[in-house]
Amino acid sequence: MKKIHIIGLGLLGGSFSLALKKVKPEIHFTGYDKDAKNLQDAFTLGIIDEAKDKADPDTDIVILATPADSLEGILKESLDQAGQDTLIMDFGSTKAKLCQSVANHPKRSQYLAGHPIAGTEYSGPKAAQEDLLDKKVFIICEMEKTDLHLKGKAYEVLEALNMKLRFMDPEEHDNQLAFVSHLSHISSFMLGKTVLDKMEDDKNVFDMAGSGFASTVRLAKSSPAMWAPILSENKKNILEALSMYISNLSKFRDKIIADDVEGLYLEMEKINAIRDILDLK
Repeated sequence: MKKIHIIGLGLLGGSFSLALKKVKPEIHFTGYDKDAKNLQDAFTLGIIDEAKDKADPDTDIVILATPADSLEGILKESLDQAGQDTLIMDFGSTKAKLCQSVANHPKRSQYLAGHPIAGTEYSGPKAAQEDLLDKKVFIICEMEKTDLHLKGKAYEVLEALNMKLRFMDPEEHDNQLAFVSHLSHISSFMLGKTVLDKMEDDKNVFDMAGSGFASTVRLAKSSPAMWAPILSENKKNILEALSMYISNLSKFRDKIIADDVEGLYLEMEKINAIRDILDLK
């Protein structure tokens, strides 16, 4: 492993580079970001060793870490330009549409559909963290469609980063992520909006906010440039998740209207089971 090229030098692309540089300092990192400041910051911070518009023909791995709606075009272009021993791997949060878009590409075997389950509410190269990916789950879709030799390159770097591999169907991935990731971001954004709307009438409302509010609304600080495309790309699954969520909110509201204290208690007690589930992770 000698060369890795990263397209998209934000939180995930930057964290991947910083972590791998620590354990494999011999790798030469090149990279590109359409934002000139991000590109300069990535070089200054040591995320990349050299800024380049495209990968060299002998690059081992090209990482695509750009917003979801840009990945299809960049993936096709990267495959078109890839040397015969280059693996293209993406970090996108949606998979079904992307995998389908290159299903018949002549270099499909040089693509690995991946998704690291890691992140923070911050974005850009300055948000990158050396330990962000450590012991996190990395999902691989359509593993059988990637060339065995090239797949070995991905395993080499993911193992070096202590990542836990999980294998999923692209449609299953998108449906499950809609519930456990995409819906939580929508909830956080809408909680933030609700309190901001309240602030128009009561300027002191944020004085009442404690740690519970801060932790619940944390994701509302996430990048709209990243999340608006995700919500569009995974529309069908997100609408299913939202419908179930709204239904549950309505039923909970009805219990409050009816002064059904016992019903509220039993409902929350049942939901407390999520503690045991999350503690086992």
